[in-house]
Amino acid sequence: MSELSFEQMLEESLKTIRTGEIVTGKVIDVKEDEIVLNIGYKSDGIIPRNEYTNESGVDLRDLVHVGDEMEAKVVKVNDGEGQVALSYKRLAADRGNKKLEDAFNNHEVLTAKVAQVLDGGLSVVVDEARVFIPASLVSDTYEKDLSKYAGQDIEFVITEFNPRRRRIIGDRKQLMVAKKAELQKELFEKIHAGDVVEGVIKNVTDFGAFIDLGGADGLLHISEMSWGRVENPKKVFKAGEKIKVLIKEINGEKIALSLKFPEQNPWANAAEKYAVGNVVTGRVARMTDFGAFVELEPGVDALLHVSQISREHVEKPADVLAIGQEIEAKIVDFNEADKKISLSMKALQAPAEDAE
Repeated sequence: MSELSFEQMLEESLKTIRTGEIVTGKVIDVKEDEIVLNIGYKSDGIIPRNEYTNESGVDLRDLVHVGDEMEAKVVKVNDGEGQVALSYKRLAADRGNKKLEDAFNNHEVLTAKVAQVLDGGLSVVVDEARVFIPASLVSDTYEKDLSKYAGQDIEFVITEFNPRRRRIIGDRKQLMVAKKAELQKELFEKIHAGDVVEGVIKNVTDFGAFIDLGGADGLLHISEMSWGRVENPKKVFKAGEKIKVLIKEINGEKIALSLKFPEQNPWANAAEKYAVGNVVTGRVARMTDFGAFVELEPGVDALLHVSQISREHVEKPADVLAIGQEIEAKIVDFNEADKKISLSMKALQAPAEDAE
């Protein structure tokens, strides 16, 4: 046995390894910042922390254990102390580059975690191989602050692969554009004018709100926000809120939305409620020199002409009325076709007694 052991030792001592070679070894010791491998060579192999991972400060004892078998790449046959300098990270990067090359050639969609948020984009790591995604290719809309992507898993494709120049470019934008086009096609195939759909308020402006319908945006114009009057959409709607809307019209890729649901149309039974002779209560909504417009209910306004305010002479409505004031008046005219109603307060006032 002793002769055999000597022969084995002699054989091992004659074994040669070269820089760049891939070796397999068994972990015989693990320190906080160093892994020692028995690689079947006259010297052990050493993997320092910075050659195992890009994460600084990590304790290697939490990741690797004595008895584990692992592969590594030879960096130096003699590290100056008689040991072999190894790198697990570079081996992983080589394999990562091969994976990226295959993905580039096959137009494969990859998923990886964002390792760094840089000034000009995002850096992601695929098996220790780095991919740069420029800010212009992160999203299909401009994003000034990319910090929200830190640590996130994102999908992308490789659009440029040149490892020699350390230029491997990823693109997330084209996937988002393609996905949106697919969702848009699906949406337009199933929606029709007259449908009631649910969406999410995306943006509110002075003239309306844009609603994300899950594939395309629709415009809810200020004039379609209520049967009544909406002065400021920003006081009524907030971005992020869910909302049910009526599809009023589809014109190409433009979708016009409305909250004027037919069953809620206040004019549907207005002929009965506001028949001539009925006495109603309303609120002064706005005034002109010739009269005041009185809101009887949201979506139904009536004109109180200045001559119908009082049996006494009134120069201007503002002389005797105020915005928001509640008044009682009599319906003196109802025009359903033109949606016009005329009121008279004077008709409810007792006539002055004739002087004898």
